[in-house]
Amino acid sequence: MIFVVHNAYAEKQFYQCRLCDFVIDSESRLKNHMLYNEQPRGSSTLYEKTSAIDSALSFLGSDAVVSLISRLPAYLTVQFVRFQYKGKEGINAKVLKDIKFPIDFDAFELCTPELQGKLSPMRAKFKEAEDAELERNLKGKNKIPRAIANEFYFADLGSNNSGYYTLQAVLTHQGRSSSSGHYVGWVRQKGDQWIKFDDDYVSPVDTDAILKLSGGGDWHCAYVLVYGPKLLEIPVEEEKTATDAAGGDATATTEAGSAEKMAVD
Repeated sequence: MIFVVHNAYAEKQFYQCRLCDFVIDSESRLKNHMLYNEQPRGSSTLYEKTSAIDSALSFLGSDAVVSLISRLPAYLTVQFVRFQYKGKEGINAKVLKDIKFPIDFDAFELCTPELQGKLSPMRAKFKEAEDAELERNLKGKNKIPRAIANEFYFADLGSNNSGYYTLQAVLTHQGRSSSSGHYVGWVRQKGDQWIKFDDDYVSPVDTDAILKLSGGGDWHCAYVLVYGPKLLEIPVEEEKTATDAAGGDATATTEAGSAEKMAVD
């Protein structure tokens, strides 16, 4: 993560480790830090914003200004700057730098307090579902089928109502020139199952293959990422119970109406 914090007297660019809340004003020193603290890629959180901002504020003082997000889009598109013009050589060059990206991340800490309040109800439901799943696992119960709950949108249509995002698609570029190369699409099918669209050749891949698209060589480099909303999944048996309860209420209402009609007749 890279962000800029500024006040009336100074402006400074900070770099934050994707694995922890370590913040430094030197990219080379950050690389050294990550070299000794490398962990498996694809952590559930893109970054911990709070501690990063606190570190930046401690450098600039109380007058520093930090911008927060007041609305989250349902689908978030991230485009990497993979091409740059080198004035000295007079050419457009490919940026092959290895840029790690997560499969899932949480944008809650980047939001304004007002938006956080709107996101909290749905986040509480995610927490309840996670706790219920954990309890089942601790009791040694088998996993049960789950279905997507129809509670994605709230008053602001087209926005994210929880702050949770999950990667849905990746567009990659292979080659070292901005005027040539090969583009490939990678789309999530379900869970850890992905589909690679390489012209007319379509093949299945897993999440590990997606995480290897971060760049750093002549292999496919991620150029555009598409994140979608993380959808709440509830056990099918709970969904069925709720449906049966609604059906029972409808049946009772129908029977009551029939009895009333017979009495009138």
